[in-house]
Amino acid sequence: MKLHILAIGAHPDDVELSCGGTLIKHAQAGQAVGILDLTQGELGTRGSIEERYKEAQMAAELMGVKVRENAQMADGFFRNDEEHLRRLIPYIRHYQPDIVIANALNDRHPDHSRGGRLIADACFFAGLLKIETEWQGAAQVPWRPKRVYHMIQNRHLEPTFVVDISGTFNKKMEAIRCFRSQFHDPGSNEPVTYIATKDFLDILASKDSVAGKRIGVRYGEGFISENIPGIGSLDDLLLPELP
Repeated sequence: MKLHILAIGAHPDDVELSCGGTLIKHAQAGQAVGILDLTQGELGTRGSIEERYKEAQMAAELMGVKVRENAQMADGFFRNDEEHLRRLIPYIRHYQPDIVIANALNDRHPDHSRGGRLIADACFFAGLLKIETEWQGAAQVPWRPKRVYHMIQNRHLEPTFVVDISGTFNKKMEAIRCFRSQFHDPGSNEPVTYIATKDFLDILASKDSVAGKRIGVRYGEGFISENIPGIGSLDDLLLPELP
């Protein structure tokens, strides 16, 4: 299955929180979108691995993505090394995405920063002929995505560009709420974590609102590109005027 966009996040819910609105927008446009979670989020204070799988699948179905997989790397302990690059490259070559969305390169959670670099490096090495990989016993051919973009997660980072998600913001929030075990639940007896505070999702909405304001729309999601994106003409940067 060839994908147009493959979003790769260190933990289940990374993608929904930081680029869910963008993925939904592309899926609604009929483009093939997929998600790869690097870990099962097994170090998360709340919930269980089994719950995270169920929640991730519910979110994927709501978002309209074609496929969601889990590389089952060790939460908190995966590294950007040869072993993990060789585990990640086969996914990139199998799905052949034109665009990869990766974790932030600089973030509060060490897995995010480390994951962002691992994903970007794997996208480069996936294009090298002399790195040999297999998928279900069959040899793979090299594939390098045209673009790698990084999410903006916890830390306030200056975006390279912002995607208008005004039309998909509400569905993005629905997808996030699929991860019920991770966020605020008045009936839960589990410890309150950084993302399980009562106002966390309100703060997230404010973040998307600020990003949207910067491009003159209601809600937006910012991305960082290490390489300069090219455009066909200045008109490619025009957005429809607000009523």
